[in-house]
Amino acid sequence: MSRRDLALDLGTANTLVFQGDRGILYNEPTLVAVNPRNSEALGAGREALGLAAADAGRVVASRPLRRGVISDFDLTMQMIRLILRSVGVGRLMRPRVLACVPTHSTEVERRAVEEAVVAAGARSAFLVDQPLAAAVGAGLPIHEPVGSFVVDVGGGTTEMAVLAMGGVVTSKAIPVGGFDMDAVIQHHVRSRHGVAIGENAAERIKIELGSAYPTAHPAAVEVKGRNMTNGMPTYVILTPEEIREALAEPVGAIAAATRDCLAESPPELAHDGERHRFPPSASLLIPAGTPGTPTDSPACTRADGRPPWPPW
Repeated sequence: MSRRDLALDLGTANTLVFQGDRGILYNEPTLVAVNPRNSEALGAGREALGLAAADAGRVVASRPLRRGVISDFDLTMQMIRLILRSVGVGRLMRPRVLACVPTHSTEVERRAVEEAVVAAGARSAFLVDQPLAAAVGAGLPIHEPVGSFVVDVGGGTTEMAVLAMGGVVTSKAIPVGGFDMDAVIQHHVRSRHGVAIGENAAERIKIELGSAYPTAHPAAVEVKGRNMTNGMPTYVILTPEEIREALAEPVGAIAAATRDCLAESPPELAHDGERHRFPPSASLLIPAGTPGTPTDSPACTRADGRPPWPPW
């Protein structure tokens, strides 16, 4: 890539733009403010939230991607155009863009991403599988004849892949991610405590209390919500144990899919795990900071009994 080229990660929850000599230029929610009368995009990211809050009657904040794929082509194209403008892309500078896509996306879905990026102002677009991009960014030895294993927990989808010799050997994707964890936390608080909480509060609980294994120093969190009985504001205290219990289903699904993906890997790559301290591959990467990533001892720890990398 040249110094002007960009890397674009279109996630269900967040979108990132990276440039080689400048680092991360954009890291904001995958949201676009839309005028429902003419479907015009007015802003993207945090600006979209501000516009929707300031004029709730005429502006709507929308997510143009669902489960990692484009659900509204026009809105996605307009959102990418706004993002590229915000990082300094103009008519005279049309960079090449490397865009991340889910491993199991169809040809139609891949073509939609490529066309949306070009229509938004890029000179050309190239696609790369998300687990491969995560491994390259983490510095895993994917070009060597040893296995590397990546679990990418996103907002709407979790992908896991065994990588070797610069490519994806085996991969698996499930429609479970951070948004699903937020939803089960909301359901748990509503059913057990009779309190309704919003998406932002559920995400904060997930980040502060979410885990797949008992933490060393558990601490309770006080959350404000609305009492379902009388409609009045109220506070509820939540503990890591009950949040871990609430997250058991989505975390269990990630753990099961991880085991299945590892079981499908070739025996010669599985033997790499016996010579390293990592699970049945030379390296295990669970990208930190992705929505839904448990904050302590993620799913794979219990799935295969060994600690992940990087250690938290």
